[in-house]
Amino acid sequence: MSSIHPGSPKTAPRRDRTHYLYIAVVVAMVLGVAVGLLAPEFATGLAWIGETFVALIRMMIQPVIFCTLVLGVGSVRSAASVGKVGGLALGYFIAMSTVALAIGLVVGNLIDPGEGLNLSRDIAGEGAKQADGAGSTTDFIVGIVPDSLFSSLTSGEVLQTLLVALLVGFALQAMGRTGEPILVGIGHLQRLVFRVLAMIMWVAPVGAFGAIAAVVGQTGWEALKSLAVLMFAFYLTCFLFVFVVLGAILKVTTGLNIFSLLKYLAREFLLILSTSSSESALPRLIAKMDHLGVDRATVGVVVPTGYSFNLDGTAIYLTMASIFIADALGDPLSLGEQISLLLFMIIASKGAAGVTGAGLATLAGGLASHRPDLLDGVGFIVGIDRFMSEARALTNFAGNSVATVLVGHWTQTINREQVDRVLAGADPFDETTMLDTDHSEGDRSNVVPGVDEVEGIKA
Repeated sequence: MSSIHPGSPKTAPRRDRTHYLYIAVVVAMVLGVAVGLLAPEFATGLAWIGETFVALIRMMIQPVIFCTLVLGVGSVRSAASVGKVGGLALGYFIAMSTVALAIGLVVGNLIDPGEGLNLSRDIAGEGAKQADGAGSTTDFIVGIVPDSLFSSLTSGEVLQTLLVALLVGFALQAMGRTGEPILVGIGHLQRLVFRVLAMIMWVAPVGAFGAIAAVVGQTGWEALKSLAVLMFAFYLTCFLFVFVVLGAILKVTTGLNIFSLLKYLAREFLLILSTSSSESALPRLIAKMDHLGVDRATVGVVVPTGYSFNLDGTAIYLTMASIFIADALGDPLSLGEQISLLLFMIIASKGAAGVTGAGLATLAGGLASHRPDLLDGVGFIVGIDRFMSEARALTNFAGNSVATVLVGHWTQTINREQVDRVLAGADPFDETTMLDTDHSEGDRSNVVPGVDEVEGIKA
C-alpha cells in the first residue's frame, strides 16, 4: 500500500541512512567483547564512555515526556478521558506485575538456581552498599512533588515531570482557545527536542562499545560460568513472560501478533541491549507509539507511567534473585516467606523506579528490611547484575509497548488502520525527525489543535 495519500504533495522519499547506525552498534558490541577479553584492565577504564552516552539519553527524557504529555492532554477537551486512560493503565500494571511475580516464583522453584552452592556469608559487603539506593514508600510519595514548577524538568525524576506535565495539560484544557498559542510553542519545542535526540543517536556505537567492553573486562567469562544456571532461569522466565503471556494477551485482545510489534521496535531493543537501560529507548518509544497510531494523550500517560510502575522484568528478577540467594546461602525460603517477601519488594520497586541499578538496589533494600540474614548474598550477583539488567530492561520495554497498544485499544484511542499500515511496513517511521507529520488527512486522532492546524502540517 502506498504511503502517499490523496491530496498530499508527492515528494521524493527521504533516504534512510540510520540502518547503517544500528549495524555500527552491532559491530561496536562485538569489538567491545573482544577488547574486554583481550585487554580487561584497559576495557574496564572505558566504562565512562557508556555511562556518558546513557547520560546523554537521560538528559532528553524529561523534555520529551513534558512536551508529549502537555500536547496530548492539552488537546483533549475532556479531562475525564485522561483519567480513564490512567486508571486502566494502573490496573493493568498491577495485574501484570502480579503475573510476572507468579511466573518467576514457579520457574525459580522448579530450577532451584542456587542449590548446592553453599556460599560463605562473608562475600558480600557490596550488598549492604546497594541497600542505600532504595527509599521508603513515604519518601517515594513526597518525592513526586518537585521543588518548583520548572525544577521538574531538571530534577531527574520522571514522576515529577509527569505530575507537572499533567497539571499544565489540564490548565491548557481549561484555557480553551487562549491556550492554543502555548500549544504551538510547545509543539515547536518538541520538534527541537526530537531533532537533538536524533543527533545524539549517532554516537550510540561509541557508547555501546565502551559499555560492553567495561562489563566484559570487569567480569570475564569465569563469573558467568558459576552463575550460568541463574542467568538461564531468568532469561527463560523473561522469554516465557513476553512471548507466551504478553503475546497471548495482545493476540486475544487486539488480534495483533507480538512478533510484528517487536519487529517494529527492533532498533529500540538493540539500543537497550547495548546500554542495559530501558530508559535509553523511552523517547523513541513515545515517538514510535505515536507514529503507530496510538493517540498522543494515551501515549503520554501510559508510557511514562509504565516506566515507573510496569516493571515486569524487575519483578521477575526480584523473584529469581531472592530464591537464588536463599538457596545459595543454605537457607531456602518457605512458600509463605517467598510470597510475603516478594509482595513487599514489588511494592518497594515502585520507590526505586528511575534509580540507577534500581533492581539491585530494591533487592538489597527488601532483603535488608525483611530478611536481613540474606543480605550478604547480594554481593555474589553484583558481578553479573549488568548482564541480567539487559533482560530486565528488554522485558520492561516489551511490557510497556504492549501496554500502550492494549490501553489504546480498550479506550478506543488507537487508529487500527494506521497500526496495520505501519506494522506491514507501508508507513515507515521517520528516523530523521522522530516526529509523525505524515498521517492521512482522514485521521485526526493525533492532531494537536492549535499546532498542526496553525502550521498547516497534515497530521
